[in-house]
Amino acid sequence: MICPHCKTGIYDAAQNTAIAFFQRKNGSNYAWRTRHQQCPECKEVFIYLQGGGWATGAPNQRTFTNLVEEHLIWPQEGYRICPAETPDNLKKDFLEAAAVLPISPQASAALTRRCLQHLLRDHGNATKRELAAQIDEVAPMLPGSLSDQLHAVRNIGNFAAHPQKSTNSGEILEVEPQEAEWNLEVLEELFDHYFVKPALLQKRKEALNKKLAEAGKPLLA
Repeated sequence: MICPHCKTGIYDAAQNTAIAFFQRKNGSNYAWRTRHQQCPECKEVFIYLQGGGWATGAPNQRTFTNLVEEHLIWPQEGYRICPAETPDNLKKDFLEAAAVLPISPQASAALTRRCLQHLLRDHGNATKRELAAQIDEVAPMLPGSLSDQLHAVRNIGNFAAHPQKSTNSGEILEVEPQEAEWNLEVLEELFDHYFVKPALLQKRKEALNKKLAEAGKPLLA
């Protein structure tokens, strides 16, 4: 199964807890239970609420049967983890955009566009004022796949039909299908490129310099 927090593939070791058994108006049995597990990778807990039938028996012998529905109740839909290395101003917009995604994709997209514009300007060295122009400016300096994903922000968002998304990136406007979620995914990739990988490289460099110093050899610049 896939951890909804860190997106890592993990072994299914979830535990079930029955919380309600009852009969519907039509006489059929129905039950609710939770299914929960702690991810061995990120250590976060995720919880599903499941509904289905139950086998008739004494109260302490009732068993859940034929799963009918399942809902992820924690983390909430749209929940995402922002890398610790991400600057606070970007992290704030990103996490807020993820939190409001199930309620208002329009608000989420507005926050992610604003976050993206600040990221490209402050860390991608963009000099243009409009988001579309910033994308064109920065994309050629990124790895191919990431460059394509960044261009897709404009294409999926249909900036040609909605120029306000480029000129007033934080404005709440109608969004195209999957636009808000795509923006979050692209931001995650950009955070990894600009903040996570350089921090990891710096740690490796420091570890290597420590070994070189112990051996009396020149350090890496």
